[in-house]
Amino acid sequence: MTKNPKVVVVNDRMQKRYKYQLVARRGRDFDPEFKPELTPAEMLALGVFGGKYMTDCRKEFPKSWFARAKLSPQGRDNALNYFGVDASTPLSVWRRNGWIYHEDPRGWFQWYCRYYMGRRIPDEDKRQIKRWKAFTRHVAQVKRACEPGDPFCRPRQRQALLHWAYDSRKI
Repeated sequence: MTKNPKVVVVNDRMQKRYKYQLVARRGRDFDPEFKPELTPAEMLALGVFGGKYMTDCRKEFPKSWFARAKLSPQGRDNALNYFGVDASTPLSVWRRNGWIYHEDPRGWFQWYCRYYMGRRIPDEDKRQIKRWKAFTRHVAQVKRACEPGDPFCRPRQRQALLHWAYDSRKI
């Protein structure tokens, strides 16, 4: 954990004057049960969320994350997704199901980006890591249904796995 935490101030389309502290080292000090296979930068470069997810909040994160990111500021473009398919659930569904934490109005990936950067919120971190772990059921389903390395088998499920930092290209 860092001795003098940096304070991040967020001003984007979905949050104004939201502040949080970076108390852990970037990309380190993760909960031992949380072992994502992809970093946020890798996910953005591969193509996730139809390129729309991070278009108005770049200032919050390192410029390097966006050097190879596949983004579409005009709107979602599923052709930018690694598997070229739509694997997203609308934010309205996430809100209706109570999956959105008030400090991360964009959802799981926003939480992951901030966690990766070093923000820690113990109860929320535990909840999100539990959700991430539950997503492994999709890894098992792809392994059961597909020949190893066949990217054309279950592309929507493989894309969804990329959205949760599982590297489904290796299944």
